[in-house]
Amino acid sequence: VIDTGVNDGHDILTGARLEVVRLADATLDPSAAVHGTAVTSLLVGAEDSRVPGLIPEAEVIAVDVFSDVAGDERADVPSLLRGLDLLRGRGVRVMNLSLAGPENGVLQAALDAMAGPEGVVIVAAAGNAGPEAPPAWPAAHPGVLAVTAVDARGRVYREAQRGEHIDLAAPGVGLLAATSIRGARGKSGTSYAVPFVTAAAAVMLSQNPALTPDEVAAALKAQARDLGAEGPDEVFGAGLLEASALCDPAVK
Repeated sequence: VIDTGVNDGHDILTGARLEVVRLADATLDPSAAVHGTAVTSLLVGAEDSRVPGLIPEAEVIAVDVFSDVAGDERADVPSLLRGLDLLRGRGVRVMNLSLAGPENGVLQAALDAMAGPEGVVIVAAAGNAGPEAPPAWPAAHPGVLAVTAVDARGRVYREAQRGEHIDLAAPGVGLLAATSIRGARGKSGTSYAVPFVTAAAAVMLSQNPALTPDEVAAALKAQARDLGAEGPDEVFGAGLLEASALCDPAVK
């Protein structure tokens, strides 16, 4: 996970196999452990908590690349690149990037280098700047799985960005997730849809480690339930993530 800070002492994360690494500019104020804690709780929240994680037994390295700049949490490209490099060096095969920003040539080159059969599965948020906004990065990179958010009725999150690059939709409206200190509250946004696809990719690779990132992406999209216009579209991508088959221990 590359995000803001994470409160690894949170009651919902009790027992999680979680390591937190801060890579943001040390000369700036640190980020708050709000967004990162919420995202991480969706992945590895304790099974008996208010936010039972999607893959509670998974091992997570949470890399904080954000800083507080005049009350606004931001991640610069050098910190983001260090985060990607650290995770790649640690052998991580699935990366959750619940973040979005403008196009950047340096970031694009780094993502290009991580693509291919020997690369990693990178899952990123479509962004919440509205349906008329341009594609956000890193989700817009062709080697990244771009995820949008839908509510319980399959309706797209009203602020979600759109485009031909959108790959999948997942729950991301009114989800219960950990707060920064204790307890949980409702969260909405494309950031919170990303962990569902990340978890599905991780389970798929645990069942078949030989799969390439492209094969994982293709399989997840092939299994998706079509939403909106028939076939892939700019709102929902291939459709709603459907991972029930991955939860069947008989399926390999």
